[in-house]
Amino acid sequence: MKKKKQMLMSLFVLVLLLVACNNAEEAGDETNSESTEDVTINPVGELPIVDETMTLRMFAPQYPTIEDMETNTYTKWLEEQTNIRIDWDLVPNEALNDRKQLMLASGDYPEVILHGNLTPEEQMRYGGQGVFLPLNQLIDEYAPNVKAAMEEIDYLERFMKTPDGNIYSVPMVNECYHCTYPNKYWMNKKWLDKLGLDVPKTTDDLYTVLKAFKEDDPNGNGEADEIPLTAATEETMWGGNFAVYLMSPFIYNDGDTYLIVRDDEVSLAADTEEWKEGLKFMNKLYSEGLIDQGAFTQNVDAVNQIANRQPDNIMGSVTTALLSYALTPDDNTPRHKDYVTVPPLIGPDGVQQANIEASVTSGQFALTSKATEQQQIAAMRLVDFLFTEEAILLQENGPEGKGWRMAEEGELDYNGEQAKYSSIPVEEQSQTHNDGWEQIGPSLRTFEYRASFTAPEDPLAKDGYGMRLHQETKNNYEPYETTENYPSGIYISMENSNEAAQLKTTIADYIETNLAQFVTGTKNFENDWDDYVSGFEGLQLNRYIEIYQEAYDR
Repeated sequence: MKKKKQMLMSLFVLVLLLVACNNAEEAGDETNSESTEDVTINPVGELPIVDETMTLRMFAPQYPTIEDMETNTYTKWLEEQTNIRIDWDLVPNEALNDRKQLMLASGDYPEVILHGNLTPEEQMRYGGQGVFLPLNQLIDEYAPNVKAAMEEIDYLERFMKTPDGNIYSVPMVNECYHCTYPNKYWMNKKWLDKLGLDVPKTTDDLYTVLKAFKEDDPNGNGEADEIPLTAATEETMWGGNFAVYLMSPFIYNDGDTYLIVRDDEVSLAADTEEWKEGLKFMNKLYSEGLIDQGAFTQNVDAVNQIANRQPDNIMGSVTTALLSYALTPDDNTPRHKDYVTVPPLIGPDGVQQANIEASVTSGQFALTSKATEQQQIAAMRLVDFLFTEEAILLQENGPEGKGWRMAEEGELDYNGEQAKYSSIPVEEQSQTHNDGWEQIGPSLRTFEYRASFTAPEDPLAKDGYGMRLHQETKNNYEPYETTENYPSGIYISMENSNEAAQLKTTIADYIETNLAQFVTGTKNFENDWDDYVSGFEGLQLNRYIEIYQEAYDR
C-alpha cells in the first residue's frame, strides 16, 4: 500500500509538472503574441521593417565554415537594416534533416524555418496539417520582389505552388548557368588534332573518333593503353552517366523519370524503337572496347586515376558536368587544357538535344503556426529583403572591399558586357570566416546576377574555370536545349506521392538494369527486346504515366 501511495503521489506530481509546463508554454505564446501586437510594421519598400526591435526565432543549419551566426557581420547588418533580431535555432548541417523531422513531428518548432531543405512532400504534409502557413496572401501584399521573381522566372511558381493551390515555402533560386546543362561530354582535342580529326558532330562521327583513339596510338607511347570514353556513376560524378548523353541523339533520356512530353502527352522513352536504336549504338561502342568496361559501376575516384595516369595520358573522353572531377583545372595539371566539350550529337534521324535541369533547390523558408500575425508579416518582409541584389551580394561575398568590389570601367562580365562587380582574390584561404551566410536561406541568384561579375580573360588560366564552363555551355549546349523533357519541380499530389515514388523506383531500376544488360551484351535484341517491353505491364507503367500526366496537366 505504501508503494502504491508513493507511485500515485509521483504520478500526481508528474501531472502537475506537465500542466505547469503546458500553461507556461501557453503563457509564453500569449506573451509572445502580446509582445508583437503593438509593433509598427513600416510600409512595403521602407526600411527598417519594424520601428522597434522584433525578435524572430529561426531554424537554420550551422555550417562549420561560419564562426558564429550571432556575431556574423551579415547577421548584424541585416538586423540593423530591418530591426528584426534573429534568435537562432541552429543545428549542424549534416543533422539538419533528422532534427527537422523530429522538430516538426513533436510540435517543438520555432516561428520561422529559414533554411529547412523542405521537400514537396513535407510542404504538402505540414501545410495540410496547419504546421506550415499558406504564404500566398503574404507574398501578394508584402513581398513584391518574390512576386516579381515568380512572374519573371517561368518555372518558379511551379516549384512553389502545391496541388491545393497554396504556397508553403520560398526556395533558394540559384541559376547556375553551366549547371542547367549538366550532361556535358569532354574530349581530348590534342588527340583529335594529332589524328587529323574534327570534333564529332554525329553518332557516326563519334564512332570513327573513338575507334581512332583506340587503334591509332594518339598518346604516342607505342602501347594500346588508350581508353576512348570513360564515365562513372551519377551518384559519384555529376553528369557521369554516359547513357544520358549517348541516348539523347535517339530519344531524350533524363536518367531519372525516363519520361518525355510531346504535344502535352506524357509517355515513357525507354520502351520505344528510338530507345532500342540508342541501346544498339551503345552496344556497338561497348562491344568494340570503345567505352570503358567499368563505366557502369566505377566511382569518380576511378575516373580521376585514369585521367591523371602518368607518364602518358590515356583518357580520350569523359561524360561529366565538370571536367574538374577528372582533372584539376590549374597550371599544376596542364593536361586539363587538352579537353573541349562536344555538343549534343546528331542522331540518325536528325535529333540533336541537350539535357536541362532547373536551378531551384528544395523549399527553404516557411512560417509555422507559432508565428503571430505581426511576425508573419515581418518575416515575409525579411524574405523579400533577402531577394534584393544588395542582400544577396553581401550574404554570399561578405562586406564590400573584402570579398568583392565594384567593377571598374572597361572590366567585362561573363557575357562580354560592362561588369557590375568584381571578386577580390583571397591570398590565404582560412578554414572559417564570419563575413556572410554563404548560401543559407531563401535567395535570388539569377543568371544575370551571377554573370555580372568580372570574367577572367583567359578561360584556361587558374581563375578562368568558371568562364570556361560558361563559354562551353553557351556555345555547345544552350542552343540545343531539349523541348521534350518532363518539367522538374511539378508536384505530385499528396495522395499519389508515395505510390509515384514506389513506381518510379521500381521502373527506373528495371530500365537501368536492362540498359546495362543490352549495352554489355548480356541480353540480345532479337530474343530479349519484346520480353523487356512487355515487362513494363507488370510494373504498372500505365498508372505511373497516369500520375505524372495528371500532375503535368494540373
